[in-house]
Amino acid sequence: MLKGDISDEDFTKIKHYLINAVEARECGFEQYETLDVKYDIPKDVAVLDGFIGLSEDELAEFIKKYALAMDLGDIKFCQEYFKKEQRDPTLTEIRMIDTYWSDHCRHTTFGTIIDNAKIDAPYIAETYKEYKLDKEELGRSAKPVCLMDIATAAVRKLKKDGLLPDLDESEEINACSVKITVDVDGKDEQWLLMFKNETHNHPTEIEPFGGAATCLGGAIRDPLSGRSYVYQAMRVTGASDPLLPVDKTIPGKLPPRKITTTAAQGYSSYGNQIGLATGHVAEIYDPGYMAKRMEIGAVIGAAPAENVVRERPVPGDIIILLGGRTGRDGCGGATGSSKSHSVESLETCGAEVQKGNAPEERKL
Repeated sequence: MLKGDISDEDFTKIKHYLINAVEARECGFEQYETLDVKYDIPKDVAVLDGFIGLSEDELAEFIKKYALAMDLGDIKFCQEYFKKEQRDPTLTEIRMIDTYWSDHCRHTTFGTIIDNAKIDAPYIAETYKEYKLDKEELGRSAKPVCLMDIATAAVRKLKKDGLLPDLDESEEINACSVKITVDVDGKDEQWLLMFKNETHNHPTEIEPFGGAATCLGGAIRDPLSGRSYVYQAMRVTGASDPLLPVDKTIPGKLPPRKITTTAAQGYSSYGNQIGLATGHVAEIYDPGYMAKRMEIGAVIGAAPAENVVRERPVPGDIIILLGGRTGRDGCGGATGSSKSHSVESLETCGAEVQKGNAPEERKL
């Protein structure tokens, strides 16, 4: 409720602060006949007629038209493939490729080849030298240097030296799994302990409640798909000054206070509904987070090793979809977080942010 002598200008500012166009709108006061949710019957998937005959300029326009995350080289590669297939792709096929080739899924940026690195800090330079020596010892000298290779180098070296005997490895990569021995009522049992963390920086930046809520929900999902029970969590976030006056907000962004407080509400809402204890919460305040917020959620789960049965999928297997209905939320989330954004992002990217369904995930 708003009280007092409020000018039209102030009232507009209040509405702008309270209503995030990404997820909400100002509604009318007319009476609805029903509050039942209606679902449209899906239409047949469209075939993109003429795709294989598009020129380079037309392919560039095609990327813009469908707001794809892939670049011109990627779409030309797709076109060559479908030329060999002698057919035009469906929109679903292009969307699937765009998702799995996005930076979010394929980590394209981390795969960028580093031809020359000039390092001034002595400690970092010494570490980089050690990385090059380990690379040679592991027989990977011919492999190009990239951030992904650097990030995974230590694990390769530890495995070679036999220092990771408790690491559980399989074709499934849902969460980091470690073999442990657990005392259950005085009897030792073999269990798998699973760790998972993820960032939801982009979605929390444009829609704080849903972004922070599904940061936790998404982190839970991965150990859950590994057949473990998630029992504790941690939240570490980075924000710019939440005391910054609203009129100092950068155009196209939400006020820092709005992001910080609403993200906290979203995270706690999901955690409370699913019944998960978050033992450590820390928020770092720094001007650098004005560019983009940091939202990290981490969880730990565990399961008896005998409960985890792994098999390879084969053609003809039946796939069962569990959980709530798919709404208009979360569509293009992976590709959306892989693109650069502008002042229009708050208006155009709302559907990319998932709205979590904690009660449904709790049932699973």
